[in-house]
Amino acid sequence: MRQLHRRDLFSWSEFNPERNLDFHSVLWVRADGNVLIDPLPLSAHDQNHLRQLGGAKFIVVTNSDHCRDAFHIAKVTGAVIYGPAGERDSFPIVCGHWLRDKEEIVPGLVAYQLNGSKTPGELVLVLEQSTLITGDLIRGHVGGDLCMLPETKLSDVVKARQSVTRIAGLPGIKTVLVGDGWPVFNHGGEVLKALASSL
Repeated sequence: MRQLHRRDLFSWSEFNPERNLDFHSVLWVRADGNVLIDPLPLSAHDQNHLRQLGGAKFIVVTNSDHCRDAFHIAKVTGAVIYGPAGERDSFPIVCGHWLRDKEEIVPGLVAYQLNGSKTPGELVLVLEQSTLITGDLIRGHVGGDLCMLPETKLSDVVKARQSVTRIAGLPGIKTVLVGDGWPVFNHGGEVLKALASSL
């Protein structure tokens, strides 16, 4: 796993040839139990690294298309899976907890619900008011820029745009870690606001 912009944040990735971009997963290392977000399968190297960093206590899945290897990793680590409440009736894996809008998962990590994406109740996460972690709706197909999921994949274009605008209005965002594409490590809030203004 690679260290990100903070000493307690790590990521691992997988290139998707069909979409021609990287998929990413995030690990937040914390004293009261590590948090994995949208975890992809781990290589042997990354499995060992995760063990060295203390394993995982929580797994957050932002939407059903990002279940990835969450079920298997939860079995191995004993972590509890948290999923979006909006998908409770159709989610493909068992979750120990269902997250609602503005719910604090652990101290410093808050979930916000998005509407209008390709799955109901997709989540984004805000870490300590400065790092936004996204699933599908907000993405980075070009370095240094953010975009929205193509309109053809959205369940409601108007609601999706409103959701992006709402998240862009959150104060203090400096970094945007996307689930798909290029992250924005610096001036993430400004880039997010530019996306919202373009919709």
